[in-house]
Amino acid sequence: MKLNVGEILAQMTLEEKAAFVSGKNFWNLKGLERFGVPSIMVTDGPHGLRKQDGSADHLGLNASVPATAFPTAAGLASTWDRDLVKQVGVALGEETQAENVGVILGPGVNIKRSPLGGRNFEYFSEDPYLASEMATSHVTGVQSQGVGTSLKHFAVNNQEHRRMSTDAIVDERTLREIYLAAFEGVVKNAQPWTVMTSYNRVNGTYASENEYLLTDILKGEWGHQGMVVSDWGGVNEAAEAIKAGNELEMPSSGEVGPQKVFKAVQEGTLPVEKLDQAVERILTLIAKVMEHKKENAAYDKEQHHQLARKVAADTMVLLKNEDNVLPLKKAGNIAVIGAFAEKPRYQGGGSSHIHPTRKDDVREEMQKLAGGAASFIYAKGYNIEEDAPNTSLIKEAQEAARQADVAVVFAGLPDRYESEGYDRSHMRLPDNHNELIAAVAEVQPNTIVVLSNGSPVEMPWLSSVKAVLEGYLAGQAFGGAAADLLFGEMSPSGKLAESFPKRLEDNPSYLYFPGEGDRVEYREGLFVGYRYYDKTKTETLFPFGHGLSYTTFEYSNLQISAHKLKDTDTIEVSVDVTNTGQVAGKEIVQLYVRDVESSVTRPDKELKGFGKVELAPGETKTVSMVLGKRAFAYYNVHLKDWYVETGEFEILVGRSSAGIELSETVHVESTSRGPKRIFTRNTTIGDILAHEDSADIVKAASEEMMKQFSQMGAGDEDDSTADMMGAMMKYLPLRNLVTFGGGSFSEEQLEELIQKLNALDE
Repeated sequence: MKLNVGEILAQMTLEEKAAFVSGKNFWNLKGLERFGVPSIMVTDGPHGLRKQDGSADHLGLNASVPATAFPTAAGLASTWDRDLVKQVGVALGEETQAENVGVILGPGVNIKRSPLGGRNFEYFSEDPYLASEMATSHVTGVQSQGVGTSLKHFAVNNQEHRRMSTDAIVDERTLREIYLAAFEGVVKNAQPWTVMTSYNRVNGTYASENEYLLTDILKGEWGHQGMVVSDWGGVNEAAEAIKAGNELEMPSSGEVGPQKVFKAVQEGTLPVEKLDQAVERILTLIAKVMEHKKENAAYDKEQHHQLARKVAADTMVLLKNEDNVLPLKKAGNIAVIGAFAEKPRYQGGGSSHIHPTRKDDVREEMQKLAGGAASFIYAKGYNIEEDAPNTSLIKEAQEAARQADVAVVFAGLPDRYESEGYDRSHMRLPDNHNELIAAVAEVQPNTIVVLSNGSPVEMPWLSSVKAVLEGYLAGQAFGGAAADLLFGEMSPSGKLAESFPKRLEDNPSYLYFPGEGDRVEYREGLFVGYRYYDKTKTETLFPFGHGLSYTTFEYSNLQISAHKLKDTDTIEVSVDVTNTGQVAGKEIVQLYVRDVESSVTRPDKELKGFGKVELAPGETKTVSMVLGKRAFAYYNVHLKDWYVETGEFEILVGRSSAGIELSETVHVESTSRGPKRIFTRNTTIGDILAHEDSADIVKAASEEMMKQFSQMGAGDEDDSTADMMGAMMKYLPLRNLVTFGGGSFSEEQLEELIQKLNALDE
């Protein structure tokens, strides 16, 4: 079905246009019967379709149709696998088509500013480059099936506390480099059909009314061609939202929003051209959905479940494996402990809650793989609905562990600990989980912990257990995937997409999260996650990018296509990776860039490339990555653009942010003119002398002042006095040429000097 958008728009009345920019109901857009424009449905589902049959809600309270529950974004990002995430996107697109839904509301690319973020399980990473790459693959996969996505939540939505009224105060450079960069990459590389605005304000203005974000940046700079939709209930003033570039209000506000829009156009406070642009984008979305609609669409539930199992195994991160206790032998006595083995935590709460097509039971899956060669005993260990330790359940678990050759404890965060709508207040597991693990480890030296959680947790028992497998929220196939890894059917290959701090107080946002009242200040600036831990040399529990395998890998032969380049050039970086172990495995090669010397504050290193490679024992493969200007640039707030300073940059390649194996240095020459220097009476002498093109102009004028300063220190043999004089001289403003010039320099000469200096950049 094809719609002539221009023709329809030209014939619509003002009343129809004003009504069209608000939804029909909770999940549907309005149609236009007289033009043959149908109503289309949108629905939640970053990691699985959540189409509700009955009365609708946005918090996952009511049941939805069965759909494959894939791992949440926190786990998907741990795969560092673009192709695999794209496959998940394709599967989501197939299921969305089968349910006659036009747009699936995801993925979320907000940065994990704090480990306490209640919705962190639904976001990819603390790093914008990794988040961008994962989301780009996700969007590409979904939209390849003729289904739209909704990139969310734009922008600076990093907490749930007071999320509908909070004001995120963030400086321009941090905004660009950290909180907008992931959105930018996805928009430019995948063109999501829709972008969803966040609830919060950004620097004083609601995101849905923020013209700077929606029109200047999203549409203007980045060239987004799709439609912008509000988060559900996220429109503050309907007419202001349309004016700023938020085209669609969801859900329907009845007559309230449309009447405000209609009145604003009549009164001239909302240009009709802005309303027309909004209507045109909504019509274009509907036309695209109808054009790509597949009749009698269906999908293979079993095939999708097997994909979910494969993906879940790749999301899991082996954090510790002392004495190679894993993989387990398919023999002996194995104690399976913890209520999560019986009732797994496999997804997050709120609007992304999925009704799965099926759920694996990890106990059954382990028994299948063991094939009767091992015996199993199960102990509950704790009650999921409670936090307090249960003495009898712990004793029962201890007895089971004591009789076994190895104990596998399933623990983590219950549903109530992390969800949409509120943030966590601490990083601890429930007391009954922690005490259970400690009690089991006390009697069983071969204790393995399998975690199910959406965000980092503290691990006070870490030194007492042999292995830890971070399972994240791995979806409906968690049980099968965990069994595959525990018994070595697959080698773990996931790596952390976020840092695990030792304690909450170590996190850079600790003092500022979640703010006071409705104001939250992002005072840590650029230093989010590993950028902070690197800069402050703060030891983490597990660093960003960390993850073990059942095999070992060696890095060698780092090659860079050019060691001298301009910032307009691209270079290829390649490294050889060899599997030096006894089993097949996958390794994730990470590339970081470090500016050796910068005039602005920059992180010690930043992720700018990665590649995942699968290797048989003894096999070597080359991993190649390409770097362009953005790999070396920072956002210059004076230029309002990305800028590379001429200088040396280190190319760092390794297995994690803390595990750099190889490095080389390249020289990058800037082809962009730097920000215009504005010289004033208060520009310091040292700042001028640092620039060769301006130094000569001021040297002669400052000689008399230098002489005066030398006389002030005459006869003093203390070297510190000379150092003090030098420092004072360096940071004196130009106006002091008059003050300390001994009468040799006048105010008129100072003004003439400033004019000469400013003329240099013209």
